[in-house]
Amino acid sequence: MTVSRRAFALGTAALAGLSSLGSALPAVAQSNLSAEDRAVLARAQAYLQGLTSAQGAFVETSGAQRREGRFYLQRPGRMRFEYTNPAGLLVVSDGSNVKRYDPRLNVFRQAPLGQTPLSTFLARTVRLDQGVRIDRVTRMDSGAFAITARDNRRPNDGSVVLAFAGDPVRLQEWTIIDAQGGRTRTQLTSLRPAPGLSASLFQLRDPTRRPRRN
Repeated sequence: MTVSRRAFALGTAALAGLSSLGSALPAVAQSNLSAEDRAVLARAQAYLQGLTSAQGAFVETSGAQRREGRFYLQRPGRMRFEYTNPAGLLVVSDGSNVKRYDPRLNVFRQAPLGQTPLSTFLARTVRLDQGVRIDRVTRMDSGAFAITARDNRRPNDGSVVLAFAGDPVRLQEWTIIDAQGGRTRTQLTSLRPAPGLSASLFQLRDPTRRPRRN
């Protein structure tokens, strides 16, 4: 069974908002940005590009709902979201497809990685200066900063606010704002480099498929 970008929104909210940072598109002029804003974007891009292998924990809130779990990252192309609440929910990108399994409903869905919110962040090269409309760059006295962006191809689909610590640069949280104004906030409660992750973390077979009988 396949699934749309929107259907993955609550299964891949951990970094799903980075879909708003489109890739492989012509550069978009950002005439509203100052030189300081552009420098902030360059710092964020360099940080995300350097985040090649990592793991951590997250808390995701949307209205009254709260979800939490762990994630594993191995760029390019691979990521795993392992939810502990709701227990058993899995979202796995194997480099080609993103797969989502909900054991409570016994439902398995998948979509090509390039059609899901994870594609840009998991790309070999992360770009914040292509296919993106930057609505706002907010800088704090502490050195922390936030970037509000939307996909230039789908500007009415919503936006994402990425929040970073400034010294050293570290992604702290993001908020996805959908077309109806609904908000999904994901806070990274831990994030650390994790070289040598097992390839099995990024594999997920359809548990609902019955084996064929000979």
